[in-house]
Amino acid sequence: MCLGHQLTGLALGGKTFKLKFGHHGGNHPVQQTETGKVEITSQNHNYAVDAASLNKDEVKITHINLNDQTVQGLRHKSLPLFSVQYHPEASPGPQDSHYLFRDFRKMMEEWKK
Repeated sequence: MCLGHQLTGLALGGKTFKLKFGHHGGNHPVQQTETGKVEITSQNHNYAVDAASLNKDEVKITHINLNDQTVQGLRHKSLPLFSVQYHPEASPGPQDSHYLFRDFRKMMEEWKK
């Protein structure tokens, strides 16, 4: 989450850049790329992962900020790894992002097998 998302992007060979205004507050619309579902998120950061710098063979972009089209989520295609730029635990939606915790638990249980 948040800074961890940026570090994950860097660890996967991507780059980050400074946002002109940053994302702050509990009202940022983020869209899931697979389903089209929009979540209202809480955010507090000034940097974003550069989508063009990610290796599309290894990394899938899972969430996009609808205000400025920046990367808000990514998932590694073969490793048990995903991240989001926002704070799903803050519940601004109020439960829009709770599925992420279920997905994380399921991923850990499957990887453990």
